[in-house]
Formats: sequence, C-alpha cells, structure tokens
Amino acid sequence: MKPIIFTLVGADKPGLIESLAKTVYQYGGNWLRSNFSHMAGHFAGFVEIDLPEEQHQALIDAFNAHPDLKITLMSAAGREAKFPNTAVINIMGNDKPGIVQEVTGVLNQFNINIRSFDSVCESAPNWGSELFKAQAVIAIPDDFDLDTLAERLEHIANDMVVDIDLQQ
Repeated sequence: MKPIIFTLVGADKPGLIESLAKTVYQYGGNWLRSNFSHMAGHFAGFVEIDLPEEQHQALIDAFNAHPDLKITLMSAAGREAKFPNTAVINIMGNDKPGIVQEVTGVLNQFNINIRSFDSVCESAPNWGSELFKAQAVIAIPDDFDLDTLAERLEHIANDMVVDIDLQQ
C-alpha cells in the first residue's frame, strides 16, 4: 500500500462521496481521512487513501472519467511526522481584509507550521455586519516559548481589533 492524496471540486449532488468511496474500495484502497466543504457554490475537498501502487493509474483513470468533479491526484511522501505539541489559535472579529495575512505572517516569523486552518464569515447577531471566525491548529517545537508568540498575536489583535486566543 502506498499513500495517495486527491483533491476535488465540482457541482454538488447527493451521492458524490459515496461514489468516490466505492471507487476507492473497488481498486483496493483504504480511506484514511478527508475534509469536505461547500465553497462559493461548489463542493470541494481532499482525501488521503492507502492504495496498492499498481492500482494508482487505474484509480486516476476512473477519477478522470467522473462526470461531476474535477479530481487531482498525487502520491503522498508517506506518513507524516507526528507533532507531540500543538496549540490552537481562535480568531474572531468584524471581517476585514488582512486578518489571515497578519496571523499567518506572525506564525511564519516564528517558523511555525499550521496543521489545520478553518475559517468562516457569517452574519454577526445584532450587528448586521460580517463576523470572521477562524481556528488554527499549529505544531509547536519542544523548546518553543509560547509566551512570546502570544504577545505578538495580542499585538496584532489590538491593531486589527479582533480577539485572538492562543491555547496549548
């Protein structure tokens, strides 16, 4: 078995995930993990599977024939390193350009890897404006000083008038 990752985007309809899962199973694959969302009127996601290497091309050909989705496959490098230390950053505030750029810029300054990042804009109750909410899970090296990171995040939170909460 060799890991393979595929991304997909297309018009949504009932049964899409079931048809993908059936195809993966038919070619001897094992569905390891996935993430799907509706974005900008489309269905989008990514999936990691284990698949016998001799079946990779057959699965690619089967997916290329899928009538409703654009699917891209790539081989995975193998099992990813596990990070024993993680922290969670929660962000919330009135939506404005630059929130994600500011937060990820700070993380990049500290050479911090983002493990997952989920965000949404929704109508703020009683305010009528858009509220931006995000959660990032970050990998923390063993000897990392979280207090310094928290101070930098607090600084940009004050500048942008958003709440940023860092939790280990």
